[in-house]
Amino acid sequence: MPSTPRAAIIPVTPFQQNCTLLWCEATKRAAVIDPGGDLDRIRAAIAKAGVTVEKILLTHGHIDHAGGAADLRDALGVPVEGPHRADKPLLDSLPETGAAYGIDGAKVVTPDRWLAEGDTVTVGELTFDVLHCPGHSPGSVVLVSRDARFAQVGDVLFRGSVGRTDLPGGDHAALIASIKDKLLPLGDDVAFIPGHGPTGTIGQERLSNPFLQ
Repeated sequence: MPSTPRAAIIPVTPFQQNCTLLWCEATKRAAVIDPGGDLDRIRAAIAKAGVTVEKILLTHGHIDHAGGAADLRDALGVPVEGPHRADKPLLDSLPETGAAYGIDGAKVVTPDRWLAEGDTVTVGELTFDVLHCPGHSPGSVVLVSRDARFAQVGDVLFRGSVGRTDLPGGDHAALIASIKDKLLPLGDDVAFIPGHGPTGTIGQERLSNPFLQ
């Protein structure tokens, strides 16, 4: 039996970004996905779950997803993996972006490992395939557990919507291609946690998402 993933969603920053604490039930080893800020809230969730964080994962480089990554890495002493190298300019400019949006204390973060299409990421006994899904940002990645029929999609896809593409590096045509070519083929039964808002399934979005019709 493959290990089961468990997840706790922790809304952080004024953007109410879904920071996700994801762990392997068999080993209680965990990853923090997209720690945008509010690190006290994130650390409280880690303590409540009783898990050991072994890494930080970033789906992309926007401030509400990556703004707290450098401080959390220092606090926990764990590596940062992701996103794709194409988001390096976003990660390098986090302090300036934070100041523009009124988010204090964001620091530049350089991942210990960049992720690319075809890579895999492990959390305890769980394995996730990496899909490079540009459009919302040039370096956005999606993490897929084919065993568990589960995906962490960042801001590529939302329930009933898709990621915005009016920010620097955004490309609407590329985003829709990423969703149609890489996410929809995963299968209708695949559940996902997006970067904002409620969870969903690929099948639900295939049928009813107005951006995919």
